[in-house]
Amino acid sequence: MYRKFMFATGIENSVPVVGQAKRRVDELEKCGHYKYWQKDFDLVKELGIQFLRYGPPIYKTFLGPGKYDWTFADLTFEYLKKQEILPITDLCHFGVPDWIGDFQNPDFPELFAQYAGDFAKRFHWIQLYTPVNEMYITALFSSYYGWWNEQLTTDYSFVTALKHIVKANVLAMKAIINVRPDAIFIQSESSEYYHAENPKAIKPAELMNARRFLSLDLNYGKRIDSEMYEYLMDNGMTRKEYHFFLNNHLKRHCIMGNDYYITNEHRVSANGSTRAAGEIFGYHVITSQYYERYKLPVMHTETNLKQGPNGDEAINWLWKEWANVLRVRNDGVPIVGFTWYSLTDQVDWDSALREDNNNVNPLGLFDLDRNIRPVGKAYKQLIKDWREVLPTHSDCLKVPIQVPSNNKETKEDNAKKDEDNENKTDTKTLLQASKNTI
Repeated sequence: MYRKFMFATGIENSVPVVGQAKRRVDELEKCGHYKYWQKDFDLVKELGIQFLRYGPPIYKTFLGPGKYDWTFADLTFEYLKKQEILPITDLCHFGVPDWIGDFQNPDFPELFAQYAGDFAKRFHWIQLYTPVNEMYITALFSSYYGWWNEQLTTDYSFVTALKHIVKANVLAMKAIINVRPDAIFIQSESSEYYHAENPKAIKPAELMNARRFLSLDLNYGKRIDSEMYEYLMDNGMTRKEYHFFLNNHLKRHCIMGNDYYITNEHRVSANGSTRAAGEIFGYHVITSQYYERYKLPVMHTETNLKQGPNGDEAINWLWKEWANVLRVRNDGVPIVGFTWYSLTDQVDWDSALREDNNNVNPLGLFDLDRNIRPVGKAYKQLIKDWREVLPTHSDCLKVPIQVPSNNKETKEDNAKKDEDNENKTDTKTLLQASKNTI
């Protein structure tokens, strides 16, 4: 059992297609990871971080049904294994290979499940997965805002993308469990809230606040309310498709990942338009809403803020988010980890990746020359200060994570170990909280 708090970072691997020319955006390339991947992993180790949100570029790896190029994945994941850095493996981050097309393709779920299962067979030592990153945002940006991939803007296209994306996630979980029965899935999902700015905006805000839960409701097999059921049925989901989600019970394998940025809260006008509200409720209040709905262990899976002219803006945000994490824990919510996302600065996220301006966004623990930023130093110190304190002074969970040995083991040996473990893991029962509070 892993009894320490899971401090993490991530390496940005978004790969959406944008613009009329269907230009592929590859953040691994823009941020220099293909060149500096070994250095990047060494930096993770240098910070004292053991968990890394990371995945191979799906469009370069998944070449066709049953066809793969594992070259880069073999190099990178073998190095992670030797370093005993545990990947939370991110298999689909905002885009699909060209040959699949986009998220309107009804064949995507089954194709992706095959990819996930074959990945798990090849990298049998990996236990932690985020099959599809931010399912709600992927559908929203691709098929409702019209920014990425299929670039559509209707409720029907949104529901179509959403049901395909969540089904792909569910089928991928099942495929991975068939290979690795003790797999744990950390759903990195954006935790949103919509504020009505006047009485006439209450109704559209209520609809948006109901819609924000759809991806996780479907993923966890939760019966949704009548208004959202009608919304799904009116926009192309069938009763059979809805019951597919109700009948798949994989929640016990899951930790709910909640992403929170200063852009996650929105002001809603009477006509349904939205704009950024800034931090109003904050991570503590919104995550508590999600926890009350799903009653799952929680991990803060993404946050960041730009380093501004004073040099301490990101540091102050780090401490604010950490204070929210502690508040969540003190309220009795079983929270197992925290993530600053990402390891290095990102590029062109100021335009949501839609424009190729090569604008460096100073959001990382390190800049793109791999020099540590002030927030990187602060995060390293935070980890050092809190890593040993939390397990003995707070509601702490024992997470059933196995740390791989540096010794190479055959897949057959690993498979035998899984059989001896009775092929069952229930994260809800195996994650055991102590009774102490800070």
